[in-house]
Formats: sequence, structure tokens, C-alpha cells
Amino acid sequence: MFDFVRSHNKLFQFILVILIFPSFVFFGVQGYTQFKDEASAPVAEVDGRGITRAEWDQAHQRTVERMQRQMPGVDVKLLDTPQMRQQTLDSLVRDRVLMVAAGQDHLLPGDERLARLFKADPQLAALRNPDGTVNKEMLSAQGMTSESFAQQLRTEYGVLQVLGAVQRTAVLPAQSSRKAVDAFLQRREVQWQLFPVTPYLGQIKPTDEELAAYFKANAARFQRPEQAQIDYVVLDLASVRKTVPVSADDLRRFYAENESRYTAAEERRASHILIKSEKDQAPEQRQKARERAETLLTEVRRSPGRFPDIARQQSQDPGSARQGGDLDFFGRGAMVKPFEDAVFAMKKGEISPVVESDFGFHIIQLTAVRGGEKRPFEAVRAEIEAQVREQGARARFAEAAEQFTNGVFEQPDSLQPVTERLGLEKRTATVQRTPAPGAQGPLASAKLLAAVFSPEAVTNKRNTEAVDLGGNQLVSARVVSHTPARVPELSEVLAEVRASVVREQASQKARSEGQARLQALKATAPGTDLKAMLTGRGEVSRTQPQGLPRKVVDAILQTPVVALPAALGVDLGDEGYVVARVTKVLPAEGAEAAVAAIAPQLAQAWGAAEAAAYYETLKKRLKVEIKPAGKAPATGTQGS
Repeated sequence: MFDFVRSHNKLFQFILVILIFPSFVFFGVQGYTQFKDEASAPVAEVDGRGITRAEWDQAHQRTVERMQRQMPGVDVKLLDTPQMRQQTLDSLVRDRVLMVAAGQDHLLPGDERLARLFKADPQLAALRNPDGTVNKEMLSAQGMTSESFAQQLRTEYGVLQVLGAVQRTAVLPAQSSRKAVDAFLQRREVQWQLFPVTPYLGQIKPTDEELAAYFKANAARFQRPEQAQIDYVVLDLASVRKTVPVSADDLRRFYAENESRYTAAEERRASHILIKSEKDQAPEQRQKARERAETLLTEVRRSPGRFPDIARQQSQDPGSARQGGDLDFFGRGAMVKPFEDAVFAMKKGEISPVVESDFGFHIIQLTAVRGGEKRPFEAVRAEIEAQVREQGARARFAEAAEQFTNGVFEQPDSLQPVTERLGLEKRTATVQRTPAPGAQGPLASAKLLAAVFSPEAVTNKRNTEAVDLGGNQLVSARVVSHTPARVPELSEVLAEVRASVVREQASQKARSEGQARLQALKATAPGTDLKAMLTGRGEVSRTQPQGLPRKVVDAILQTPVVALPAALGVDLGDEGYVVARVTKVLPAEGAEAAVAAIAPQLAQAWGAAEAAAYYETLKKRLKVEIKPAGKAPATGTQGS
């Protein structure tokens, strides 16, 4: 089929023109105008200036692309939900608010300050030349000019000042820090009684009528989900790699052409004496430095054994002078070129002539050489074979992908032909519309599962299209059998229903007895011995929960203590019920040390809260408005 289309390309182009052109004439102009109007319609407004749907779509596209780079195997549909698009719009609004505020408050840096910030910012080191100027080639590779980069940087620094000034200057009062720590580390003397569900489980004997009534009222809980039994095949580099033929001649040829890969990098160890002279010094100063180096060269050649002593006394390289000039082992590319060229041209023990570099004048002694050995072919044969197969697989993958795509389409009633043609493995699985917990590979792909449960695949049992999972991986599946979602008969799930009823009634019994105990406790005089009523006792805090569930600990520490003792009950659902009585409030242990330890985190949280509050004020000041088009769940442009 595809070969026919390719062979009659011009004919099909002509037919398409005949079919499409009249439609465009009558309907296209109106549709285009409507599309253009929608794209330019504002979805939000900041300071009277709109953010258009086109800007929103472009920003979301960039967000999706960035997340795809960070998570190559992620399904695009998961990134293009109404919630994700709303986050993108919120981010656009925030950026616009901060940008306008930076301009209005005169926070955008001028040219001189911008230049200083650029030179001092370590995050921008990759964009700087050695002299501190901007690297225009790097900018050009990112599609920017010096002017556009400067404007972008100016805006970024200005925007950082808007909230940064608020957040960095936030001051958390010591009293507030102390209160926060006291609330977190406070201890309370507590008595408690746990009414667990487990002891009541054996007491519950539900009747058939109760089981039937419960099942009728909760039928949805026992519904069996829709599922499909599928065959599927995967085409990836690993499967193509198995089919790549490799001969001994191929391996020998690869070894010969890539000798450097199997040769250990040569490293050399040298010592040097440096007489400093920067390249921009006056010629007469450079000449004096050279003459001094020549004098020292004469001295070390006269007494080579004294090289380390002379280096310690005369070398102006503070790092190596203390080591007698020793630079340890280094490979190519580690030193400036004139120095490297000299070292790798020397023989062990040799002393070089004076070598000039941008740092000054060097006298070099080569002290050791290691590396440079070539590993024999047989030792690296397995490694070479893996590399050759990998190269062959990558070269053949595009062709195999085309055969795979055409094969599952042209013979839609079976996966067997494409499996045999490409040497693939047919696999089976039972799947539902959403990936199962812990699913991996193709079975974790929402895109594949959507294709599996399409009407064409379910009703006609046709192969799905070749689904691209990214990372050189294609998959196609075929539904063998399909089971719709259904509510089973009571007899099928009787054990599950009985367990649910027993658990629920036991929980109710534990709750009732716990609540009765709580009422009795509230009616008890303060001085009464409660050993028979409350079996547990001790100091409870967030750091010493005494084995109590977190929900119980939180309830105990949140109970008002204006009048003590204070009784409370905590419902743990199907885990039971807890009754507790707070008798005393104790001060936090080590509060002063804790305040000192967590003061920076508290101040940071305080600053973040103030910055968030200031941002809300800015939104009101700039009259931020989210238009109806920005509030409605929008259909994404991705995932198609």
C-alpha cells in the first residue's frame, strides 16, 4: 500500500488539491479567521496588558519539551492535562507581574551594573570569555544576540530583586521562633486507652440478609474493572541488535580503525621551575624574565640532581615550588599547549630548553612516563563485538521501524508475520485502561493502553498502530480477549463482602465502647484513680509518641488545655478508637538549642511567606485578571 502511494506521489498531490482547495475557499477563510481570533484572544491580563492564548500555548509547548528532555520516556499525554496547562498560565502571569513590578520600581540594572553582575555570576561562567566579555559564539548557538541576551539578563536580575528584596530582609522575631519551637516540642502528661478492632472481629457473625444488603449498597466497591488479554511485540535496539551479523573480519577492521580506544592514555610526570611574566607585560620585563630563566637553566643542567632544591628556592609557581617543582602525572590537554608540546617531546630524565607560555618561562624536567600500552585484540574482542552490533543496530533501526510499522498495519489480523520477519518475541499480558501499579516498559505506557482499548482493537481484534514509546522503541498489541467492566454476583465475592461487613461492624463496636468510655471519663471526678479506665500513661510529644498513631498524638497536642484534665476521643476508622486524658503540660526540652538549630529554616519559611503575601499584593496592584478562556479546562496541543 505505502509503495503504491510513494510511486504515485504526484497523482495523489493533484487529487488532494482538488479535494481541499474548494473546501478552503468556502470554509477555510472563516475557520482561519476564527482560529486567528482565538489565538490572539487574551486568557489573562496584567496591568492592562493581555496574555494571549498563543503565548500560553507556546509557553506550555516549551514546558513540555523541557520535561521531555528531563524524562525521555515520559508519555506526553501526562504532561498535557488541564492542570499542567493551568500551572503554565499561572507561571506566565507570575513572570509578567514580576517583570512589570521590576520596571515600575526601577529595579532593572543599568549597563555598568549589568556588566559587573555578568562577570561575577558563577552560573554564567560558560558564557564568558577569559577577559570577562560575553562569548558571542555560545549565544549564537542558543539563537540569541548580545542585545537580546543583555535584555533577558537585565529582566532576570530585575525580577529577582522584586521578591528577593522582601524574602532576604525578612526578620523572624525571637518570640515567634520560641513559640514555634514550643508548639512543636511541647510535652504533655497523658493517660489513654486503645480500643482496637481486632478483638471484636471474632464476635461478629453477619447474617445472609446483612451481607446481601451490604453488597447491594456497596456494589460499586466490588466492581471488576474492564480488562483485556493481549499479545504484543516490541521493536527496540536490543531486538535489532540480535539480528546484526558480525564477522571476524569486521571486528579486526574495527580494532585497526580505532586503535586509540584500546591504547591506555599516555601520562607524563614532570617538574618545572617557573619565572612569572604575564603575556601583556612590557617587552623589556619579559626579556628580563627570560634571561633569569636562562641563567637557572644553565645551573640545573650543570647539576641536574639539584633541580628540586632550585625549584623550591627559585620557582614562582607557589603550588609546585613546595614540592620541588613536581606536577605529578598528567595527560594531554591538562597543560597549556607550549608546555604540553615540550613535555610530550622529551625523554625521561631530560631537561628542556626555556619554554615560553602565557604565564612566563618554564624549565621542565621529565621524571616519569606511564601508559601508552595497547590492549591485544583478543582481550577486547567481546567489547568490540558489542560496539559493532550497537552501531549496526542503530544503522538498521530506521529500516526495521518502517518494516514494523507497515507490517502491523498491512496484516492487521495477526502479529505473527512481523514477529517472524524481524525476529521479535511475542509477549502476553492482561491489562486495564490505566497502567498497573509498578508496571514497567510498554505496559506502563498510557498511549499504548489507549490504543489497546480503542474500538477498532477491542471490537475487530485488529493490531494497534505502531506506538512510538520514545528512545528507539516501538510496540504494537492485539486484543485476544476483552472483558467489560461488570458488577459480579454476590456469590463470586462473598468472602470479600463478609470481610468488609465484619470489619465495619467491629469498627462500630470499638467506636461505641470507646465513646462510652469517653463519656464516663468526662463524668469522673478529677482525683479519681483511672487505672481501670485508662491503661496507658506517660509523657507524649512529637518526638516521643509512645507508640501512639500520629493522628492521636496530633489530637492530644492540639487539645485546648485551659482547664485540666482534658478528655478527648480519636476515631481511627477501621483501626479502632482511642480515649485519652491530658493531665499536665510540660515545657519543651532543649528549646533554646532547638531555636538556634532551626532558626535559619524558620527565617527562610517566614521570608517565603512574606514574599508570597507581597506577590498577592502585587497582583491586586496590577489588577491581574484571569479571563474565562484561561479558567476553563483547555484542550492541549500535545499528545496527538
